[in-house]
Order: sequence, then structure tokens, then C-alpha cells
Amino acid sequence: MKNISYVINGVLAVAIIVLFILFFTSNKKGGEESQSLTFSEGDSTSVLPIAYVNLDSLLTHYNLYKDANDALMKKSNSSNATLTKKQRDFEAEVADFQRKAQNNAFLSQERMQQESARLQKMESDLHALAQRLQEDYLKEQAKLNSQIADSVRLCLVDYNKTANYQMIFTNTGMDNILLAKDSYDITKQITELLNSRYKPEAAK
Repeated sequence: MKNISYVINGVLAVAIIVLFILFFTSNKKGGEESQSLTFSEGDSTSVLPIAYVNLDSLLTHYNLYKDANDALMKKSNSSNATLTKKQRDFEAEVADFQRKAQNNAFLSQERMQQESARLQKMESDLHALAQRLQEDYLKEQAKLNSQIADSVRLCLVDYNKTANYQMIFTNTGMDNILLAKDSYDITKQITELLNSRYKPEAAK
């Protein structure tokens, strides 16, 4: 969760800079005229045109994230099950080797050394598999984080074409915003817009 928080924080920071550049550029082109903000009368956000998105809440209700995260967890659980089975098979073979060695069941010293070498390679392969599965999981997780960050960024850019906020923050727990009026929280609107764009059948 924190990894994706950092990713989206970075993406939103870039989006904020872009919005500032666009805002001030449009002001310069318009001379004395400035683009009016489209806020309802009496809304405090018209005085302070900023908003924030609660990332925890967004991810909890964002269907793309839920589906992709569920798929990633299923893949991870399957990989762990495979690794656990191989680990148990290896332990069983080690126990069998030890039993044979204690009972002098090997036909020769050479045969025992061959079996020992085979078990050492089996253990090495097991460690390599565990590392590969871990790397694959981290790559898939990073891919998911990037996909979510991109979709949120594009959604915010489109949303802000009519909302005209000057800054949109992200908040996880109390990391960035300690207190804010409810009118500054646009999490629900952004989540609904994201879900309206998400087509599960197209994502498969």
C-alpha cells in the first residue's frame, strides 16, 4: 500500500506542476482577463481552489485495483503453494538420505556422494526458484502500481478540465492532510469516475 502511495504522490506532484504551468500560461495569454472558476456559490473551495483524494478509500473502492490486486494475490498464493510443495519434497529426500547414510544403505561411498551432490543441486535450484518467484511478484506489483497511478492521473486531468482546481493533493491516513473540510474531499467523485471508465472484460 505504501509503495503505491509513493508512486501516486509522485504522479500527482507532477500533475500539480503541469496544472500550475497551464493556469499561469492561460492567464498571460488572456491579458487582464482570467478564467473564472466553476464553483458553486458559497462553496469555500471557490476561495481556496484545492482538493484532495483519500488514497486508502479510493483503492478500497476502485474496481480496477481490487480486481488486479486479487489476481496478483492468487498468482502469489499459487507460486507459494508450488514453492512449499518443492520444499517439502526436498526435505523428504534429505531425510531419506540421512536415514540411508545412518543405516549404511548405500552400495558405495561414490553412490552416497552422488546422491549428496544431487541434493545440493536440488537445494540450490529451490533457492533460485524462490528468488525468481519473489522477483516476479515485485515486478507485477510495480506494474500494477504504475497502472493505477496512470489511471488516477489521467482521470484527475480530465476531471479538472471542468473543476479547475489549482492543487489536488493525495492523502493516506494522516500523512499529508491533518484536517480539511469535507468539501475539499473529492475522493467519491474521482472513484466513481474511475469505475465508470473501467471495463473488466477489456482488462482481461
